[in-house]
Amino acid sequence: MIRPPHHLEATLAVLIGLAITTVGVARMLPGGLLGKAVLLSLAALKGRKILLDYLDLRAAPALWRGLVSAWVFSVAAFALAASTVGLLV
Repeated sequence: MIRPPHHLEATLAVLIGLAITTVGVARMLPGGLLGKAVLLSLAALKGRKILLDYLDLRAAPALWRGLVSAWVFSVAAFALAASTVGLLV
């Protein structure tokens, strides 16, 4: 399914908003576990938005969307786990 061009412009606006939010959160929250969890969550949301809208996976079967979304969030979860281990060591 071909999406109208304004759909991609709206996605771009959301991505810019998430990027600005990421910078703001990085400055406001301490560098502890909560700050890292919030930043990685925002990164996962941006990644999912890019995959669904710019790579047009929104029109793909639900299984593919689920697998790709699970991959994005599992990478973020692994990064958070590795960061947590780094804080504990």
